[in-house]
Amino acid sequence: MGIMVVQGAALQCSFGMAPGNLCGTGNMTCLADGKPMATIQDVAAGSQITPFGMCQSLANPQVAAATAAALGVLTPQPCMPVTAGTWIPMKPGVLIGGVPCLMQDSQLICSNGMGIITICAPGQACVNG
Repeated sequence: MGIMVVQGAALQCSFGMAPGNLCGTGNMTCLADGKPMATIQDVAAGSQITPFGMCQSLANPQVAAATAAALGVLTPQPCMPVTAGTWIPMKPGVLIGGVPCLMQDSQLICSNGMGIITICAPGQACVNG
């Protein structure tokens, strides 16, 4: 079994210029390494997933407009993640309140810049059980 992700995990977007964090989770009852465990439904940008510094994706309308105004020179703009759906792939064998838990190999799509959000550090090392 992979490593379960907990509140405080480090995240990265493929078009972001800085790491973000999983700063909140809807689960407050199941703990791993003393921290609340995350589920695949923990996707709220801003309240659960922090921005990734500046966005470099030309699929992001703000980046495209700024780049066009700069005569084609890539001009990153502040990241404003817009998550699409839930984290994938899910491990349905491990559930928290009937919802699959979030594992380190999961990914999430940002529909604002079409970036792929991955988990750099799950926030805990192991679960004894």
